[in-house]
Amino acid sequence: MSFLFISASFSVAFTALIITRITCMSNIKAAITAVGGYVPDYKLTNAILATMVDTNDEWITTRTGIKERRILKDKDKGTSYLAIQAALDLIKKKDLDPLSIDLVIVGTVTPDMPVASTAAYVASEIGAVNAFSYDLQAACSSFLYGMSTASSYIESGRYKKVLLIGADKMSSIIDYKDRTTCIIFGDGAGAALFEATEDQKVGYEDEILRSDGVGRNFLKIEAGGSLMPASHDTIDNNQHVVFQDGKNVFKYAVSNMADVAEKIVKRNNLTNEDVDWLVPHQANKRIIDATAKRVNLPDEKVMMNIDRYGNTTSATLPLLLNEYESQLKKGDKLVFAAFGGGFTWGSILLTWAYNS
Repeated sequence: MSFLFISASFSVAFTALIITRITCMSNIKAAITAVGGYVPDYKLTNAILATMVDTNDEWITTRTGIKERRILKDKDKGTSYLAIQAALDLIKKKDLDPLSIDLVIVGTVTPDMPVASTAAYVASEIGAVNAFSYDLQAACSSFLYGMSTASSYIESGRYKKVLLIGADKMSSIIDYKDRTTCIIFGDGAGAALFEATEDQKVGYEDEILRSDGVGRNFLKIEAGGSLMPASHDTIDNNQHVVFQDGKNVFKYAVSNMADVAEKIVKRNNLTNEDVDWLVPHQANKRIIDATAKRVNLPDEKVMMNIDRYGNTTSATLPLLLNEYESQLKKGDKLVFAAFGGGFTWGSILLTWAYNS
């Protein structure tokens, strides 16, 4: 009789413990608690580009909004260098112990090497030796998709600190004789730390993420993968650099990036007054303007640095956060939007968690 009573008591206690744990986990939200960034010193201006390819400042500015972009000139430094500098900037500002980081994700389309993980090297170099790490590739949407991934890890309750880095050395895959691409891209990196919060008024709120393989032929590097391994012919044919069908990419980007931004605003019953900031991928000022117009946001609510950095691919969103950090206030509602090759695109709603 006493055994049955003890068993019943244990069962009730165990059930209560499970319910308590589930309740606690359901109260966990992922929040960005620190940001960092890095861009190389060298400025590739429109004037310099005009000496390299048939173009001029007016032509570039009118079509893209770009005035200059940063280039990592050191031949012995790759994307990992950019990522490490951005991570170290965050670590210093946050006074963060790297040993406390559980996971490092590096969003990039320009890893240091095929096969060998860039994220693993970055984690080791910044002292995050207790973390596991991996690369994430979704073209210009890499950081956006990474936000979803990092938040999910945090909200699962299994990990406490996830460092998400977006970094690309685009100059390593650009043909500087092709004016359709060389005017657009630059090098840089940004980082964001995701941690748990029980404050239900801040943190990760909602996401709409999409992809469509129709974009495979419009924005790509043709050779170097399993479909077309490197050979003398692919090198001679210049097939290891970015190819872009500008008109089609622009058409899809304008439509889809604006659509998802509008949908996430409407789905969360927000007005343009409720949204404090649009955080758009920095590919083209006309695409940014179209997205802002769709959600009816004035210029002063749109984060922008495309004029100075160009399109840094995976790094654009975190670089924006790093640059605008001093203007962000706890409770600000941020709408992220991005579009990339593949095609990949999406929008995320996040409420800012701290005052800098």
